[in-house]
Amino acid sequence: MQLISGFSRFIRSGWLKPVAPALSAALLTIAATQAQAQSLFSPAIKVNQDIVTWYELEQRQQFLTALGAPGSTEEEVREALIDQRLRKQAMREAGIEASPEDVQVGIDEFAARGRLSTDEFLQLLADSGVSRETVRDFVADQLSWRDFVSSRFLSQSRPTEDEINRAMGQAGSGGLQVLMSEIIIPVTPQTVAQAELLAEEIAQLQGFDSFSSAAAQYSAAGTRNDGGRLEWLNLTDLPPALQPVILGLNKGDITQPLSLPNAIALFQLRGLRETSTSTPRYSKIDYAIYNMAGGRSAETLARAAELREQVDTCDDLYGIAKGQQPEVLQRIEASPSEIPRDVALELSKLDLNEVSTTLTGNNGQTLKFLMLCTRTLDRGEETSRVDVANALTQQRLQAFADSLLEQMRADATIIEQ
Repeated sequence: MQLISGFSRFIRSGWLKPVAPALSAALLTIAATQAQAQSLFSPAIKVNQDIVTWYELEQRQQFLTALGAPGSTEEEVREALIDQRLRKQAMREAGIEASPEDVQVGIDEFAARGRLSTDEFLQLLADSGVSRETVRDFVADQLSWRDFVSSRFLSQSRPTEDEINRAMGQAGSGGLQVLMSEIIIPVTPQTVAQAELLAEEIAQLQGFDSFSSAAAQYSAAGTRNDGGRLEWLNLTDLPPALQPVILGLNKGDITQPLSLPNAIALFQLRGLRETSTSTPRYSKIDYAIYNMAGGRSAETLARAAELREQVDTCDDLYGIAKGQQPEVLQRIEASPSEIPRDVALELSKLDLNEVSTTLTGNNGQTLKFLMLCTRTLDRGEETSRVDVANALTQQRLQAFADSLLEQMRADATIIEQ
């Protein structure tokens, strides 16, 4: 199985694999049935003055199937090609078209991220019945639409200085919140190579369902039972080093594997929003770690669950640790940038006096019972204003694009066979 991914902003990653014989036969049967009634090159859909042929429907379906991408049902493919025709009509009227050179660069990048040469990539698709023209049309549409949306809406999408301040929680109200899913893969010296390979494969997945399935199967975080899905988090609550990484994602994108002590983390962005509620920053964070022997064994996790019910505040842990070695309990106050990334990440999910039992230490032999004690407010500026401005701009461009396409659909004459 070959692993490939797409463009950094517009094409999502996916699995590239030959179409199974049974599926190929099914597609051929569908095509043969359609051909009995009409030629593959006769109209299947009319979108205003443009048409979509049966051949294009078949090609797009085979293309998405070969990539292992979602949206490959006949109904979804029809909707996608209707949208593509509407986009082409808008771009044709505006005189915008991706150059052949840009399209080739896009295809080259698509192939390279799958560790394939362009010829290998196109040949693998050809083996699945997908023509080069289908690939080029798909890439050209994505690139041209990006340019069209930017040329039409960029000036309206750029945030003001006050809007950036609000998004960064510096104006007394307002801020940015992110909706993410997570996968935390435990690592020991014996499993590090295997875990790294697994993380690389997960980073290439496409779609929310596939990421959630991987989280349920491989993640050690408590969110695994909910497919890795986190609640909305203030951007400023995330570790400073992670904030620009998340802001650089589009909805559905997955981060590259992030190395943590004793673990590898991956995140998928599910949403980004501006809020009217203040999102404060913190100069100091006070937290406690109670180290429990046994790692993530069932027995140790059961003891941790019992302990969670016994303690209400961090101070209660002193009584639990009484008579044990001093290193069993750590009480730490540090600035966000000084906190280890794995600990900072878990703390970002916690309210005061809440507990996480995701982390381990001592090569997986110790379970870290992590508790958030207090946070001290700060008005510092850790996240780059450029990162925040870019995230706001991309969010607004996407909203403008979705609204325009919805309006074009409402105004269009669409006739389906």
